[in-house]
Amino acid sequence: MTFIMYLVLICFVLGLVAVASNPSPYFAALGLVVVAGMGCGVLIGHGGPFLSLVLFLIYLGGMLVVFAYSAALAAEPFPESWGNRTVLTFCGLYVGGVLLVSALFWGEWYESSWVLVDNFSELTMFRGDVGGVALMYCSGGPMLIISAWVLFLTLFVVLELTRGLSRGALRAV
Repeated sequence: MTFIMYLVLICFVLGLVAVASNPSPYFAALGLVVVAGMGCGVLIGHGGPFLSLVLFLIYLGGMLVVFAYSAALAAEPFPESWGNRTVLTFCGLYVGGVLLVSALFWGEWYESSWVLVDNFSELTMFRGDVGGVALMYCSGGPMLIISAWVLFLTLFVVLELTRGLSRGALRAV
């Protein structure tokens, strides 16, 4: 289980590097999907399969809408891919920074600190994610409204950022 968690966390960091180093919305959206999947894998590894499924489906739905709008408005004829020299330089810098920070904190890292919620099954009658789901439905209404408002605001921010000076792909309309 520890090896799988290492693999998931390494893919999570590589997805973050892909998002941070690529200026094109096409390839950065792929990195965001990888980050969302690996983040949900971390949640599954710590005993929250239902919550990770809900988060993954909601995130991918929102990501599809934002990606469709940004791809329609930022129609680049030649987007920069991961093979370009500048993107590879930024990838190397970010990976080097992550390795430097992880080397600084390496002595304080313990594999035995990864304890699954289901390992405490003798202390409770329920699975680990049942309490979180009940709390999400019980007191999650205001947070749902705030999250919907933030997603709506983010949509307009992304549209404004990708519009540019020439109105993007919709300038003929």
